[in-house]
Amino acid sequence: MVDRLACLILAAGQSKRMKTRHSKALHAICGTPLLARVLRTLRELQADPIVTVISADADDVDALAHANGSATVVQDPPLGTGHAALQARGVLGDFEGTVLLTCVDIPLLRVETLQALIEHHTATGAAATILTAEYDDPKGYGRIVRGEDRGVRAIVEHRDADETQRAIREINSSVYCFRSPLLFELAAQLSADNDQGEQYLTDVIALLVAAGERVEALLADDPREIAGINNRVQLAEAERVLRDRARERLMLDGVTLLDPATIYIDEDVQIGRDTVIQPCTFIHGRTAIGEDCEIGPHATLRDCTVGDRVTIRHGTFLAESLVGDGATVGPFAHIRAGCTIGARARAGSYVEMKAAELGEGVKAGHVSYLGDVTVGAGANVGAGAITCNYDGARKHRTVIGERAFIGSNVSLVAPVTIGAGAYVGAGSTITKDVPPGALALERGKQREIEGWQPPHRDDTAKK
Repeated sequence: MVDRLACLILAAGQSKRMKTRHSKALHAICGTPLLARVLRTLRELQADPIVTVISADADDVDALAHANGSATVVQDPPLGTGHAALQARGVLGDFEGTVLLTCVDIPLLRVETLQALIEHHTATGAAATILTAEYDDPKGYGRIVRGEDRGVRAIVEHRDADETQRAIREINSSVYCFRSPLLFELAAQLSADNDQGEQYLTDVIALLVAAGERVEALLADDPREIAGINNRVQLAEAERVLRDRARERLMLDGVTLLDPATIYIDEDVQIGRDTVIQPCTFIHGRTAIGEDCEIGPHATLRDCTVGDRVTIRHGTFLAESLVGDGATVGPFAHIRAGCTIGARARAGSYVEMKAAELGEGVKAGHVSYLGDVTVGAGANVGAGAITCNYDGARKHRTVIGERAFIGSNVSLVAPVTIGAGAYVGAGSTITKDVPPGALALERGKQREIEGWQPPHRDDTAKK
């Protein structure tokens, strides 16, 4: 039976190798900050409590941790990983059970791997269990030295290892299970008498072994899971791993990805079977796409909900919007946040929408701006038509009724209502409401000037 479980995240590092003004915890991977991703994984373990160790003056990290279900404690000044763990004693010092300790810069860990670590720790009755991996080239990593009984005898850092120890391929991941409150009792005994002047968490392992406590190690199935992030090269590599996972999951679920390596999909994206994603397409956030759709190429979707049998064509951008079944969007459409495109509606080439609602079957085929507008079912919006929604101080809304027809190059000056079935003639600027079924025209009288001569052109002026 698994003990009570608490989790501790070390996130107080100074991020020097990231060359950044921001905390490493805030850098995103597949659209999610590192800390938020680690916390999401830990929440799936149903741990309680979860505590994150942060640095001083890290208000943004503190807010992110609390928003994702974690308490925080501050490490000030930063005196090493052992010292960081000790800062949680005020919250976890009386906790009796297992404390899973990990770091904010190890974002690729799977829930299944952590569950296996916890179960191994509980089954063996160990005081501590280390998650390890085998690397072909373990240079720079601490080596796991095991005894004949396979129990851990030491963690030897690369710089301190002899030739025999350097030949060991099993390395320390800095992910542990500890028996609590023993972790905090020993962390309080750590010394900073070393080259760095810091209290190392690995020294807790040494104290446990010296006290005759059993220390176990569990080998991770996939060594990529424990890869740490110390610079932007490693951040990009970790993102590639996550995107590979997302693409593989979707293809195994029946989604066609044409040239998968050029398609960028965040791990929370959901896509229905028989949908085809064209090359150079970006699908971000919590986007959900239905079945039998065709998306791209060169399309971008962010936090959108897309129905079944939808076509999103070349070069189209959509954000925080809803697209109904059978609709067509693009090519080169720009659908901004807060839009709804109804079933079988069309927002065609170079159409821009903002806070707009297109009803079922609406056609807006070409080069239009539809901002702050509701368009009723079956209406038609001609090429070059726009809603003039901003008066210089405030935004106003336009309402176009069902089956209305808006001609080409029409300007609708909001607030204004075009009634159901009404027609607005091409080139009109409409400032007043149009009754249902009426025809509205507003344009100057056409004139023809007989015998008109163009100005004399001096070709030398171009030289």
